[in-house]
Amino acid sequence: MVLTIYAPLFASSKRAVVTLVEKGVPFETVHVDLMKGEHRKPEYIAIQPFGKIPVLTDGDYKIFESRAIMRYVAEKYRSQGPDLLGKTIEERGQVEQWLDVEATSYHPPLLALTLNIVFAPLMGFPADEKVIKESEEKLGEVLDVYEAQLSKNEYLAGDFVSLADLAHLPFTEYLVNEIGKAHLIKDRKHVSAWWDKISSRPAWKEVCEKYALPVSALPV
Repeated sequence: MVLTIYAPLFASSKRAVVTLVEKGVPFETVHVDLMKGEHRKPEYIAIQPFGKIPVLTDGDYKIFESRAIMRYVAEKYRSQGPDLLGKTIEERGQVEQWLDVEATSYHPPLLALTLNIVFAPLMGFPADEKVIKESEEKLGEVLDVYEAQLSKNEYLAGDFVSLADLAHLPFTEYLVNEIGKAHLIKDRKHVSAWWDKISSRPAWKEVCEKYALPVSALPV
């Protein structure tokens, strides 16, 4: 049974998509037009009761939340492609730790920057300069911790690429491109080297090429 990922064009969904590509798992995609409110239709709410993206279906099985989907795919298809979970319980603990760091410390200020710098102007809303300043400062503090971690390891969880690294790809892509704050990455030697490695992975290049978000789609 081929897996199906809903709303593959959006940044959060790309965490799931890049995991599927890394693992070499065949999948189909279903476009969900957020601007037309398709994520609020009964048929979508039936598989995602919060009306958010993404969702993965695997036959009758359904799972939502991008990082949960990443874990599910990496575990189910552990025997193929790169081991993105770690080979020992200690390595797995580090992967889970840095996945949580990405979700709770890295992503919130970066999302605030994305909404205010990229999408607010496109949607006709004024950017909140105070939020932008505070978010950049918070993100810089997090990246200082990353710099220290990456001075000891090639990747966040150790010397192996993992879900913890892949989870950073979609929104960091915004940071260095559309947001225009690549210096937050490039000014930190070890963070910059890490970003160059993970963003140049063939799986991520394929995702960026095949699932580019049209400007008209707007939401992330």
